[in-house]
Amino acid sequence: MTVVGDSSSTMPAQGTHCLQSLLADVQTVRERTQWLCTHLETEDYGVQPMPDASPPKWHLAHTTWFFETFLIKRFLPSTPVFHPHFEQLFNSYYNGVGEPFPRDKRGTLSRPTVSEVMAYRAHVDEAMHALAAMSVSDEDEQSIRQIMQLGRHHEQQHQELLLTDIKYNFGHNPLYPPFVDTTALSCSHAPPQSALSFIDYDPGLVEIGAMPGFCFDNEMPRHKVYLTAFSLANRLVTNAEFQAFMEDGGYHRPELWLSEGWSQRHQQGRDHPLYWRQQDGVWFEYRLDGLYPLVANAPVVHVSGYESAAFAAWSNARLPTEFEWEFAASFEQNLGGNFAEQNLLHPQPQRDGHAQMFGDVWEWTSSHYGPYPGYQSLPGVLGEYNGKFMSSQWVLRGGSCATPQNHIRASYRNFFYPKDTWQFSGIRLARNP
Repeated sequence: MTVVGDSSSTMPAQGTHCLQSLLADVQTVRERTQWLCTHLETEDYGVQPMPDASPPKWHLAHTTWFFETFLIKRFLPSTPVFHPHFEQLFNSYYNGVGEPFPRDKRGTLSRPTVSEVMAYRAHVDEAMHALAAMSVSDEDEQSIRQIMQLGRHHEQQHQELLLTDIKYNFGHNPLYPPFVDTTALSCSHAPPQSALSFIDYDPGLVEIGAMPGFCFDNEMPRHKVYLTAFSLANRLVTNAEFQAFMEDGGYHRPELWLSEGWSQRHQQGRDHPLYWRQQDGVWFEYRLDGLYPLVANAPVVHVSGYESAAFAAWSNARLPTEFEWEFAASFEQNLGGNFAEQNLLHPQPQRDGHAQMFGDVWEWTSSHYGPYPGYQSLPGVLGEYNGKFMSSQWVLRGGSCATPQNHIRASYRNFFYPKDTWQFSGIRLARNP
């Protein structure tokens, strides 16, 4: 690190105000993470409900590890490491940093305690404040800003994962405990559902990819894609519509399913969305506010890519490509929708003909997650952030009710394996004209 002048000087350095402003945004995000955890009891922090999920305690520590590893150790090396073994325990998949602790064993760690993890967060937060007040070269200031911004968005991703992992834990607990208290979603107040219709889009050459501003490397470079004519549904698929698919034997008709999806369905043995529960012939759904009767015109959620593709086939439709989705989303006037800030944490019925392109549920596309033409990953170890996962996964678009609103944009590419259901994922249909 190149230091310009005396770091103890009271004269603000060039870029200091910019870093401190960005740090304030980072701290707002980190405070939100800890606020979400105020809804937990101590016993909840260490539970790992399945190998693909992580305990809340791990999310709190890993997001802190990110800032310590990529920011503090590099630009403020005089700061003592909080704990020498945390570099391994809370590394996720950065093999360039070292050998991570096995993912499926994260729930076996009763130590460090929750209080120690909170102390770790405070330690790294204090170091970031010290770094933001230092005088650094223009080059280092630029690097610090980029890593701080990436760390902020990285923590927002983990806020969403934190909620999905808590829901998997609570939703498989026979007590069906609520995480939040809300009655915002109710059958009696659900508005009438607008008829499903399709909006036509003409063929043409369109631009796809991130606009100027922060983005992840997998959204770049912006490039041209030719789209043939297509039609996209005016709204999301509802619970009632998915229930009709089930009642028509949709889970038992192999002609509707991709081969891998059919095999996975048989292995899993489930014939309904992840959090649906039937009691005395009536369908209920576990939400983060508890177990409630299924709301017919709320968007169906927690369905896999395979389930979504089978439903689309049953509907004489298909899933959109990610490029079709992004082009259609570009006509939206704003990114308004039901996001995490509303604290409803469940997809809401459509209101006032709103297309729900953003928020409520992540929308499966038929596109396989891969690099754009000319893609370049971030330099160094941070290059492991996205590029290494460009295999065997499908792209989802639009964000969900658990996504922070200022984290999403039309070009954002989420990605999961098509068998995955614990994310807030749903369906929008597309058709050929």
